[in-house]
Amino acid sequence: MAEVAEKGTISIHTENIFPIIKKFLYSDHEIFLRELVSNAVDATQKLKKLASLGEFNGELGDLKIEVSFDKEKKTITVSDKGLGMTGEEIKKYINQIAFSGAAEFVEKFKDKGDAKDIIGKFGLGFYSAFMVAENVEIISRSFKAEENEAARWICDGSTEFELSQTSKSERGTDVILHVNADSEEFLDEFRLKGILEKYCKFLPVEIKFGTKQEQEEDGVDKDGKPQFKSVTKDRIINNPAPLWAKAPNELKDEDYLKFYKELYPFSEDPLFWIHLNVDYPFTLTGVLYFPKVKNDFELQKNKIQLYSRQVFITDEVKDVVPDFLMLLHGVLDSPDIPLNVSRSYLQSDSNVKKISQHITKKVADKLQEMFKKDRADFEKKWDDINIFVKYGMISDEKFYDKAKDYALLKNTQKNYFTFTEYNEKVKATQTDKDGNTIYLYSSDAAKQHSFIELANNKAYDVIVLDGVLDSHLVNTLEQKLEKVQFRRVDSDTIDKLIVKDENIESVLSKEDQDKLKAIFDKAISNASMNVSIDSLSPDYLPVSVTMSEWARRMKDMARTGGGGMYGFMGNMPDQYSVSVNSNHKIISKILKAESEEQQTKIAKQAFDLALLSQGLLTGADLTEFVKRSVELVA
Repeated sequence: MAEVAEKGTISIHTENIFPIIKKFLYSDHEIFLRELVSNAVDATQKLKKLASLGEFNGELGDLKIEVSFDKEKKTITVSDKGLGMTGEEIKKYINQIAFSGAAEFVEKFKDKGDAKDIIGKFGLGFYSAFMVAENVEIISRSFKAEENEAARWICDGSTEFELSQTSKSERGTDVILHVNADSEEFLDEFRLKGILEKYCKFLPVEIKFGTKQEQEEDGVDKDGKPQFKSVTKDRIINNPAPLWAKAPNELKDEDYLKFYKELYPFSEDPLFWIHLNVDYPFTLTGVLYFPKVKNDFELQKNKIQLYSRQVFITDEVKDVVPDFLMLLHGVLDSPDIPLNVSRSYLQSDSNVKKISQHITKKVADKLQEMFKKDRADFEKKWDDINIFVKYGMISDEKFYDKAKDYALLKNTQKNYFTFTEYNEKVKATQTDKDGNTIYLYSSDAAKQHSFIELANNKAYDVIVLDGVLDSHLVNTLEQKLEKVQFRRVDSDTIDKLIVKDENIESVLSKEDQDKLKAIFDKAISNASMNVSIDSLSPDYLPVSVTMSEWARRMKDMARTGGGGMYGFMGNMPDQYSVSVNSNHKIISKILKAESEEQQTKIAKQAFDLALLSQGLLTGADLTEFVKRSVELVA
């Protein structure tokens, strides 16, 4: 071996490239390990491809990639047994940052198979090593080199390098990082293991990181019971053949459930899943799982993991997955999703939009298939999946067009209807004077039970819309469905629609009605409560408190993040309508009470009962109501 080392200058366009790499190229310093291991995988995959093409006739042998560290020497080493490089190739691929071997590799093998599958960008990714290392050393022996013939390259993070010959017994490349003082946190077993498991968990080549102890059977004892011995084995931190890389027809339900537990160990089993496997006009594989989502809309947008050829990229996938599907769990893998030089951030372009549209279509088609294949099972799942469907209908026009045929409305009797079915059910009996079909709905069946009962007694149907997105859905459906209006069952509109009847006359004179209004105004003493004396059925409540449908809807929209005008309305004081039933016997007794004080007390009691039924009576008012109730009963 020659002892003379060649010295030279790295070909770059600016002297400031290394400070830029160290500070700005990557969002997180731990990315260096992902890049180096990915490069090692690329080199290994290239060698396997060359062997399959007859360009390499040697023994492939054990192709494991090994990551190791030495705390005393302050080094981290990534070793592979792939292609390796000659000294000239190191100069070509490592020193000339702007030059990539990929184009040359494709040109050479373009007629011998899909060369794109084995191209690695061994360039800027390699230089991420300087984020944590004061010196980076490469020792590499090319698969074409003579026995022990190898090259050694070392650089201290400046534009100067040193290249010399050395010896290496095995084919492949060792990248040795001499860790700087600021990055000694990475000289830790658990830190490195965590990074490898995060970014390299599904890389297609086995990655060894240290060893582990396992128990193996070692014969039996004198009583015939099995004996065990402790053996040392390589600790392989990745699964080289993840489920999404396999053909769907090779897999069973238990395989999908097992993989889900691998991704999310402490989660409930998913409801169902979609296996994506597209090769034209873009390449996309993956599995998307529908989890059970709570109605409180705990939106966690970091549950879908994005990979590129099984290398973890990010769990921020908002540009790839439509917003309404960010509630899903699973994995997407596509080499066609464009990334910036650090592979850390998605760039929006036509491919990303096509992939997003394809995912939306696949989800819509899957739901439609489930509905048609087994409607009863679909209805059982509806309470868990409706939040996905509703979110999609609100936010995506194309999804709405598909989902409108299988989206369901559930009434208080727990019967399910499509939009078309429900319209047929109620349009004959729930139509107002303007020809609008009125869909009565409840947002809280327990709290609004008396109103639901009243509606049912008059043969009106009530649907349940108690989800966090339902106020937004109502607005969408009123725009989409012809001559349909939604009214909450306890709104003032419903009070007029269901209760009031022009043929019912008041048992009180106009003078007594005026007296009654004055009594209630004094008892309530609240400017936000608009009191009216109405001629209702004697069977109806003595007092009811309602909010206008419009104001209530604005409040609901503000509470669920409507913003804009809705946010403004959310800050406005509540305005309520108080309807006093002049034909109820309790109301008649108020006028007959022996004193003005007693009149006020009974009126206040009737009003508080109405508030209590709506869940609006709290704090000191509730305490006072209880005391007054005891007094009146006594």
